[in-house]
Amino acid sequence: MSTEANILCPSANHKEPDAVLFAVVGGTAERPEVAYLDETQAITDEILAMAGSVDPTEVFRFAAPCAKTGCQHFNGEQARCQLAAKVVQLVPIAVNKLAPCAIRSTCRWWQQEGVAGCQRCPQVVTLNYAPSDSMREAATV
Repeated sequence: MSTEANILCPSANHKEPDAVLFAVVGGTAERPEVAYLDETQAITDEILAMAGSVDPTEVFRFAAPCAKTGCQHFNGEQARCQLAAKVVQLVPIAVNKLAPCAIRSTCRWWQQEGVAGCQRCPQVVTLNYAPSDSMREAATV
């Protein structure tokens, strides 16, 4: 189990301190499919350039240390990520068999929601202009 200090948010912005790349978004805007990297990658100008003309958070998934009360989705009283809780509550399962994930052992969603969080993760896109109704509702603060 991770210490609170090194728990990662799996839906971070690449500009966050100590952010790393851990997945690539494929599929379509309506049906995104995340492919996980075998190892996290440091964020470089070359990696960001691969996003082309779109925001990197549309095509990549980044993880960074959980901002806790510095994040709009974090409930400080409960010490819980409300985004993870709402995704599990509202968004349908995307996969039954979990793919290997380079951040799982330190992931806030895994530690908080367990398998249920990971089953929905492959359809999460940090910046999504065409989210499903359930994803939009889950992301609403």
